[in-house]
Amino acid sequence: MSANNPLAGKVAVVCGGSGGIGAASARLLAAAGATIVVGYNSNAAKAEAVAAALPGAGHVALAAPMTDSAALNSLAEMVAKRLGRVDILVNSAGMTKPVAHRELDALTDELIDEVFRVNWRGPFAAVRAFRLLLAAGGDGLVVNISSIAATTGVGSSIAYCGAKAGLDIMTVALARALAPEIRVLAVSPGVVDTEFVAGRTAEANAKIAAGTPLKRVASTEEVARAVLACATHLTFSTGSIIQVDGGRHL
Repeated sequence: MSANNPLAGKVAVVCGGSGGIGAASARLLAAAGATIVVGYNSNAAKAEAVAAALPGAGHVALAAPMTDSAALNSLAEMVAKRLGRVDILVNSAGMTKPVAHRELDALTDELIDEVFRVNWRGPFAAVRAFRLLLAAGGDGLVVNISSIAATTGVGSSIAYCGAKAGLDIMTVALARALAPEIRVLAVSPGVVDTEFVAGRTAEANAKIAAGTPLKRVASTEEVARAVLACATHLTFSTGSIIQVDGGRHL
């Protein structure tokens, strides 16, 4: 380990690793020396391209469907056999579908269940699957990617706001339950310049930026820097929600 490679010898599993924030987090963690498992739901080719482009060697793309707990358990077993350890778990996988908050009938039971399966149950299942591996080294780390929708109540749907609020509370509860062997933190962005929310245009981002104190939306790398900081600098922090939103919550 060196100042340039503070994560040398460590293994990071990034669920949702082919998405905007996940891929950016994988790049920065790899640049810091970690070996990366790029977890993906269905697009193997995209995840493999992300893994191939990472700095360093030994990176791999593996299926990590967040709605399939058995598959996540199998993933943990596979990673243990192939890489021998897991030090960092980044829960970056997520989904949403825009539904106006006043349109209660449009937020169907089926959509509510899907939002909570992916954005709440999935991260919990991933932590459950990797818990023993994370604890084995004595300094494991989980970073959940949340959203300021959890506290502002302003987001793509009421269900999404609720799922992210639940993720924040999960972060706090797991930080208490899994200490001292595993730290658990959440990174909570505001609007990020990605294609995560279907149909959100550049004009919509510009409008949001105008109402944000720092007058812009975040880049994926800015969110990823917070993930990296959790692993390299915030070593005495656990149970905290780190906002990366340009002051939009104010």
